[in-house]
Parts: sequence; C-alpha cells; structure tokens
Amino acid sequence: MTTKQDLPLAGIRVAEFGQFIAAPGAAMMLADLGADVIKIEAPRGDSARRFDGTSPQSPMFIAYNRGKRAIALDLRKPGGAEAARRLALSCDVVLHNARPGSMESLGLDAATLRAAKPSLIHASVTGFGTRGPSRARPGLDIAAQAESGMMSVTGEAGGMPLKAGFAVVDAATALATANAILAALFRRLRTGDGDTIETSLLSVGIQLQAQLWAEYQCSGALPVRSGNSQPKAAPAADLIAVSDGHLVVSAYLDEHWARLCDAIGQPQLTRDPRFSSNALRVQNRSAMRAILQDALCAYRGDDARALLERHQVVVGVVRDYRQVERSEDVLAAGVLRTVGDGTGGRITLPGLPFAMASLPSVAEPVVPRLGQHTAEVLSELGYGAAAILAMARERAIVVETDQSAQPNQSDQPDQSAETAGAHA
Repeated sequence: MTTKQDLPLAGIRVAEFGQFIAAPGAAMMLADLGADVIKIEAPRGDSARRFDGTSPQSPMFIAYNRGKRAIALDLRKPGGAEAARRLALSCDVVLHNARPGSMESLGLDAATLRAAKPSLIHASVTGFGTRGPSRARPGLDIAAQAESGMMSVTGEAGGMPLKAGFAVVDAATALATANAILAALFRRLRTGDGDTIETSLLSVGIQLQAQLWAEYQCSGALPVRSGNSQPKAAPAADLIAVSDGHLVVSAYLDEHWARLCDAIGQPQLTRDPRFSSNALRVQNRSAMRAILQDALCAYRGDDARALLERHQVVVGVVRDYRQVERSEDVLAAGVLRTVGDGTGGRITLPGLPFAMASLPSVAEPVVPRLGQHTAEVLSELGYGAAAILAMARERAIVVETDQSAQPNQSDQPDQSAETAGAHA
C-alpha cells in the first residue's frame, strides 16, 4: 500500500472554511488527490455535523469530509482569528463558503491574504454571486434549483415544479470548484502567481442546463416539464414498467427505433404511420409507450435490458441504492470505497468519480472528529504547548482531548442558513 505522498497533490496544503456540501465537497476531492486539507470549524463545528440531529458525525458530514485534518477555532476571539490567518498564509489554497462579508471582517478575504501572499489561490462559493442584488442572501441548494430554472423543467407535464431527489447543485458546485482550483494550481506552476476564484450555486445550476439553454435560445420557446420523457425525442428516457420494477429506453433516431422494434418482435412498427419519424413518435408518444409497455412488462428488468442491448438499444434498469452497491459494474469499477467514520466505524461511500492510471491505492481515509488535529496543526504553525493550553483555556480553540475547553453550545450562534452550499 502506497502513502498519500504518492498522490498527485502531495505537498499542496489547503485551508477549508466550509460548511455543508459545496466547499467541503471540493476540499474532499483535493484531499482524495493527496492534498493536506485542514478543515477550520467553529467550536460547535461544521453545521453539517448535526444536520439531521445525529451527533457527532451526521451522514452529510461523513459524506464530504474524509481524509481531512480538523481544527476548531473561535474566530470571534483574537487568538482564534490570528491562528486562522497564520494558517491561511501557510497554505497554497484557501477555500470557503462563508456568508458574504464574514471573511473580510476577519482579514481572510482574497484581497487581504493575496496582498500578503501573491501565490495564494483563494476560492469562494456563494449562493448568488458577489456582484448582484442577491449577493448577501444565504445560499441553499434548493434556492439555486428554483432560481436557475432547473425546477421549471423538472416534474410531470402540467404538474408542479419539482426539485431533484438530492442536492444536485451543491454536489455539482463542489466538482466545479475543485476543477477551478486544479486549473489555478496548474497556472501557478507555470507563472508562480496565485488566483482568486469565485463561483456560486446559481451559476453552476444554470451551467448544468446548457443544452436546454441552447434549445431555448435557438427556438425562443421556453423549456417545459415533461416528466421522464424528453419533450422533443421519442422514445427518449421513457419509463417502462417491468415485472420487478422499471427501466428507461432511448431509441429516438430512426435506425435506433428500427432496432427496438426488432428487439420486441414487431418490425412492422417502423412502417406504422404514427411512428415513422421522431416527430410523429413524439406526437403519438402515449400510443408508442403503451406498445412498448405491453411488449416488455412480463420481463424482469435485467432480462429486458439484455434483450434490448443485444439489439444495441440504449436501456437502463432503474435501481435502488441496495441494488447499485451490488452492481457488477459498480464493483468492477471501484466506484465505492470504505471510509472510517471517525467514531471507530466504517462506511462505504462514493470515491472519486474518475480513475487515473497513476493514482495509487492508499490507506483508508477517515472522517475527522471536531478539534481532533487542533494541537497538531497549531504546533506546525509554531505555537508551543503553553500557548496552545492558554488558547484552550481562553476558549479560542477546541482541543479534542481537553473537554473543558469546549464551550456551551447554547453560547454559539447557529450559522446554518448563512453559508452557501447547504442542502435543503
């Protein structure tokens, strides 16, 4: 087993001031690639630690924080704020999704930090950007889904708008932010200069819909909700019930439609005037879908998939999570990996969404406990044992082994609605 020093980002140090999903998810990707990610939390911790009432590590926190070191600083105390600034300037990357204005008030904003260290890469995630009238609004995934247009195109035809079944904009923002940071690191390698990166849940939510934006700009017609079907192609993502669940089928090009008709033993459908072109199949979608339903309903999902794939028809079985984790394709690709949950347990979670031939296997990453590495990281910054003890007594920091240093939770403000990248 190789070590983290063999990974692509070994030697890169990241300070993450993040909560919930967007910034922590981006930082976790950097940690998976070998960066030393130091997560700075308030004495109460990242609000995701207690998102659903579980403590000390909620599923949301476990999902986006493996492989990091965690320190707890009270940034309202001079000692905590000074330690945060010292840490930030020791890093290659500073990443946050704090509420607008809070980093400026602490001297942790891009202008202040990069004036002291021009090679620093400073990345921020907000809900709605930093320039418009909504710049001070709290950022939530659900608000971005609504205001990016995403909910307007999600749902059944004629029905109510729907959100996605998970925090898709938060998760995509994590990917986008990590990608921007990697680009900035590459640029710094060539030029020696750092960079200032800004992204928002709103901008990512809009970018995810690029195809629909192109269709809207070209036609002038607003996209509409169409359920599981694509409104301009048929069959395309059409849902078919089978004996043990559902599958989706796409065969909207004429040659693909012919293969589907052969697969279900009804080649004459290609000559049916209702279905002889994509436009006609869209117009007569209900009749087309009824025929496909009758032809496939007696099959088990995997048997129907095998039948259609023998005829080179695009098909997918709708699987639940239990079925996904047993999928031979998922197992073969190593999509899921084992993670230590920080309490002595182990959990299986999605790993990096790509493979690299040069990316070695490393030891199982662990989700950090609140304040677990406070003393360790402060020692690396030059703080002596006496100084660390004094800061703990002043409650400027939380050191995991010093329970007396942990403040009463009722004394700490809840910032759960003040951070971009929150699930709702």
